[in-house]
Amino acid sequence: AQSLAEINPMLGLRGVRLGITRPEIYQMQVGAIIEAAIEISRKEKITIIPHIMIPLVGTVKELSLIKKSCLAVIEAQFKDSNMNLPFKIGTMIEIPRACLIADQLAQIADFFSFGTNDLTQLTYGYSRDDAHKFLSTYTHNAILPSDPFQHLDAEGVGKLMRFASEKGKEEKESLSIGVCGEVGGDPASIQFIQTLPVDYVSCSPFRIPQARLACAKAAIAKKKSDHMVLV
Repeated sequence: AQSLAEINPMLGLRGVRLGITRPEIYQMQVGAIIEAAIEISRKEKITIIPHIMIPLVGTVKELSLIKKSCLAVIEAQFKDSNMNLPFKIGTMIEIPRACLIADQLAQIADFFSFGTNDLTQLTYGYSRDDAHKFLSTYTHNAILPSDPFQHLDAEGVGKLMRFASEKGKEEKESLSIGVCGEVGGDPASIQFIQTLPVDYVSCSPFRIPQARLACAKAAIAKKKSDHMVLV
């Protein structure tokens, strides 16, 4: 435990970095996901489509290596169970660099999900766990219009999301794109997200009613028939 201690764990051995340095962890998790999907599909006579999402990816090689490892585990599970299931492997877009190379990541990923909490803190350089010490002063003095972890920063984080989602869709039309994090349930943020080529938002259970209402209002305001789905 002492050898694994980090000065800044938020920027340390987590996400995909852990999966690469300790591949047995991701192999175990992916194996469990596929095993459960097969078992329930057989028992309930339904087809479950697992979505395996790789977090904190910042380079193409990271996603490529992890996907290769995941596929090996999945193929072994299918062989052992004598059963195949459809599945998808995607990535969480949480690092600004990932937004800038979204077209390259889309060649490998089946879907994107914007992790707005990490994307916000890595774009601003604010620690989500410590920012409360100064954010109230910043908003009081109009340095920031609001807490960017509660209301999406359209000018900065939003531009990265727009660039990434547009580049991803251009590269792979079938790419599904979602948004998660606290802003996924924020009505003001949803209005902006609705202007992006995003397919769904996800949020905490207690935020679902206001998120559904915000999705509906945004869809009506833009007279869109293909509004987002909340999950």
